[in-house]
Amino acid sequence: MDAGKVFDPEDSQEACEFLKQQGYVIFDRVFRGKELQQIVTDCDRLMAREREFHFDPGDGPESPDDAEIEAYLARTYKVDPVELRRVMKRIRHTRARNHDTPWPVPAEQVNHNFLHIPLLLDEGRLQRCFNLPAKLIGCDRLFDHPILRQLMGELLGKDCVLSDMAATRIGPQSEPSYWHVDSPFTMVPEPLPTIPMAIAIGWMLDDFTVENGATRVVAGTHLSGRKPPWTYDSVEGEVALTAPAGSLAVWFSQTWHRAGTNLTDAPRRAVLGNFICAWIKPFTDYTRSIPDDVVDRYPPHARYLLGWSAFGPTRG
Repeated sequence: MDAGKVFDPEDSQEACEFLKQQGYVIFDRVFRGKELQQIVTDCDRLMAREREFHFDPGDGPESPDDAEIEAYLARTYKVDPVELRRVMKRIRHTRARNHDTPWPVPAEQVNHNFLHIPLLLDEGRLQRCFNLPAKLIGCDRLFDHPILRQLMGELLGKDCVLSDMAATRIGPQSEPSYWHVDSPFTMVPEPLPTIPMAIAIGWMLDDFTVENGATRVVAGTHLSGRKPPWTYDSVEGEVALTAPAGSLAVWFSQTWHRAGTNLTDAPRRAVLGNFICAWIKPFTDYTRSIPDDVVDRYPPHARYLLGWSAFGPTRG
């Protein structure tokens, strides 16, 4: 397995060309020292609180489709029964807010943008903390960083928006994830579009190493037009995105990728995000989840990235 090529943050144009060709790129130690430590501390505090106080927006009426949805989630994710019950409550609550409108297709065909997914996986060893722009003070330094503004503007257009941003923690002795592509390509039939439509990022809060499960990609697969096989096994051409804490990894959302196995006794932490062309529906609707007093703290460009002025108005 090869190690990913790492670029100096000043070499943004060369890095962009590498990204176009290989489907991924790494910028070395963009955050350092006290600034990095503050981000890590804030994310740790958030995740500890959410382990104690689980996200619980409420519940809603049961539906004849619930058993099918629950079975789909159980066979798709490594989730325990307690977390699965929490996910089903969130799904019922959201459905009730949508006037109990059912999906017109079976669960496995539902657009992933419309589904709640587990926040705890692999017997609790993997944790996600979603809705980060509403919870993390100064989160725009992570999603509106100058490197990202330049890259996304060149590849997706200046009107791109943030589709999702979450803190993740892969615990000690955790198992790998399966190979996948990200939304919106999860629901697109092959051949997948090879034009830039969505781009993923990963801020490394710890050193990313082969031993602690650094993200893996398969270079060049963003141009293949194909989705990866449903497997946890190694794939030919696999590259480990290894770099020191504070580094930034970027890859096209149709590049095959997965988390590796954490063989160490320490967690591997990151902040993951996705950017999309503004005409694509985002994974998270921040305009409905971020309180007004929080969004008002963000500068204008950051607010646009979060979705304000980036959706259709009521026309008459």
